[in-house]
Amino acid sequence: MHDSVMLESKGRPTALILTTEFVLEGKTQRDALGMSGLEAVVINHPLSSLTEAEIGQRIEQALPQIECVWLGA
Repeated sequence: MHDSVMLESKGRPTALILTTEFVLEGKTQRDALGMSGLEAVVINHPLSSLTEAEIGQRIEQALPQIECVWLGA
């Protein structure tokens, strides 16, 4: 979170990736750090127990969102 806020504050479009389980916490922390405009990329939870194929699915889920954040769409 802190790295994303730092990069975004320097004008570098940043894709903050959160799982569905941590969306509220992420938005709360983002707002507390004064970066309410930082958009989160949200992927399904969990991550730690996934197979390589399942991780690939999470990547596919994240990519279009990341592209939108980076391109300002």
